[in-house]
Amino acid sequence: MSQRVAILISGSGSNMVALAQSMTGDHPGRPCLVLSNDPQAGGLAKAQAMGIPTAVVDHRPFKGDRAGFEAALLKVLAEAQPDLVALAGFMRVLTGDFVRHYEGRMLNIHPSLLPKYKGLHTHSRAIAAGDTEAGCTVHEVTAELDDGPILGQARVPILPADTPNSLAARILPLEHQLYPLVLRRVLEGGRSPITLP
Repeated sequence: MSQRVAILISGSGSNMVALAQSMTGDHPGRPCLVLSNDPQAGGLAKAQAMGIPTAVVDHRPFKGDRAGFEAALLKVLAEAQPDLVALAGFMRVLTGDFVRHYEGRMLNIHPSLLPKYKGLHTHSRAIAAGDTEAGCTVHEVTAELDDGPILGQARVPILPADTPNSLAARILPLEHQLYPLVLRRVLEGGRSPITLP
C-alpha cells in the first residue's frame, strides 16, 4: 500500500515536479495532492499535467488571520488524507499549531546549509558573509522556522564571481536530487541524513 504524499507549493513547483517524478515504480509513496496558497502558481498546471489532484487556498483573503488560513489548509489536507506533507517552495510561515497536526510527518527544503541562514535571501547572505560554500538542506518541519532535524544536505563551492542568482542556479539541480532521496528514505522509515555530492 503506497503512502500518500501532499506537496505544498507557492511558485513554479520545480521541486514538486522532482518529487512527483520520483514516486513511481517501487517507490513507497505516491503524490495525492498539490496544494498552493497562490492561484497563479505555475506548479499547479504542471501537477495537473502529471495527473495529480490540485487545490488552492489563497492566503490573501485571510490577511491578518493566520489561524483562519491554516484552518482552511488543514481542511483541504484532511480531505486528501496524506501520510506525509512535503513543503516545496511554500512561502508561508506555518505556526506550531499547524505543524503539530503533521508532527514528524512534514518535510521542507531550504536553500542554505542549515543551521546557517534561516529565512529569506540565503544566497546573498552567504556571499556577503564570505562563505566558501553554500547549498540546500532537507529537514523535518518543527514549530521553529527552518529548525527541525536535518535529514539531508547538498553543497556547492561559492565562486569568486558568484551572484545570488548564479549561486541559486547551481544549487537548484542539487535540490532536485536531494529532496527525492530524502523523501524516499523517510517513507521507508530511515532518518539518517543524506549528504551530496
